[in-house]
Amino acid sequence: MGCVLGALGCCFGSAACSLCCACCPSTRNSLATRLAYGVLLLIGMVISWIFLIPELADTLAKIPALCKQSAVNVAGIEISPGQIECDKFVGYLSVYRIQFSLACFFFIMMVLMLCVKRSKDPRSAIQNGFWFWKILIIIGICIGAFFIPSQGFAPAIMVIGSICGFIFILLQLILLVDFAHSWNESWVGKGEDGSKIHYFGLIFFTATFYILSIVAIVLLYVYYASKATCGLNIFFITINLVLCIIVSVVSVLPVVQNYHSTSGLLQSSFVTLYVIFLTWSAITSEKPDATCNPSWYDFNKNGNSTMNEVTGSGSVGVSSIVALVIFFGLIVYSALTSSTKSSGGKLLGISGNEETGTPVTDTEGGKSYDDEEQAVAYNYSLFHFMFFLASFYVMMTLTNWFKPTNNLNNFRQSDAAVWVKISSSWTCLLLYFWSVIAPCVFRNRDFS
Repeated sequence: MGCVLGALGCCFGSAACSLCCACCPSTRNSLATRLAYGVLLLIGMVISWIFLIPELADTLAKIPALCKQSAVNVAGIEISPGQIECDKFVGYLSVYRIQFSLACFFFIMMVLMLCVKRSKDPRSAIQNGFWFWKILIIIGICIGAFFIPSQGFAPAIMVIGSICGFIFILLQLILLVDFAHSWNESWVGKGEDGSKIHYFGLIFFTATFYILSIVAIVLLYVYYASKATCGLNIFFITINLVLCIIVSVVSVLPVVQNYHSTSGLLQSSFVTLYVIFLTWSAITSEKPDATCNPSWYDFNKNGNSTMNEVTGSGSVGVSSIVALVIFFGLIVYSALTSSTKSSGGKLLGISGNEETGTPVTDTEGGKSYDDEEQAVAYNYSLFHFMFFLASFYVMMTLTNWFKPTNNLNNFRQSDAAVWVKISSSWTCLLLYFWSVIAPCVFRNRDFS
């Protein structure tokens, strides 16, 4: 009996993470856990993406006794009166339910992990292990979510998702600005140590980012602001172009360099390219228009520009795909650089051992080791709150920030999405501008 219990604890308890890492270099429990939750979020996103495939309903209908097609049963299977239409399992509403389930799981974990200070707390084992049971809980919540009536659920989740998604974007902007500064500081430091390749790298990436930004701005004017009737698009593109020029100039002013020597054009070019991307994403979220927003024009029935509804099984926009790539890149960055003293890490509760004073002892390869005996390497509750917001951000991004209509099978563009994204671009510029001038304003404060 003891051997059986020991085996169960090894497979389903906190030791599972160590077993999974047996073929990997030795790593910290805190790092392995965060990466595991990131993979969990990634799997949820991939599954949600699969449920957006238009042909999925036909494929499900071929499985006996599972569901029925809403129209003709092409599989030749007799439809039982008690079967549910396959269309109810796919499309944007299914993305709502899957990501809502993940959000519920992370919210529960956030509450459970309140005030955990060290790995000796019994709840730490729940944070770092029991993955089998965690997955079962998520699956159970997801199954239950599919039984929630769509009427009332979809509009409410869309509102909650918009708010939580916007909050996550703000946190993501902090990580992005922090990444830009960390990148520049690292390469400048290596360049000062005599590495010419890092200096060439700084010049290459700075020039590349600015060239891509200029090309993108030209394309935005050509495809989205070529007519005087596209006044709002012209305003968005022009104001962001001017603001990007301003922050680029400010970042290299002599007074800024005196108090913030690592400030430079690499960060400015990186932020500029991201702001231009947000501008494009905001413009493509507008209602379809053959002149000012041709991106979603193909979604319109019969090419009628006055019709802006899309079916709930619509595809994911290109800007949404790029946003998700950036999103997961920053999630991985936040986990891998948690041991650095980054401003973004401090704010998001992912600061590492150098800041908690916990001694870290390496161990033999292929095993994870406990680096949180004295104090946790990151705030567990804040971490899960971040992933709670991230689940809703993924939900809104996969559904292109569309909102359900009275006919819940159809979705349409939301004007709120335009302003969420364009205000995000201004917030990004404001955060970066403040990170550049803060050392000049508070000269006695250490910003290193």
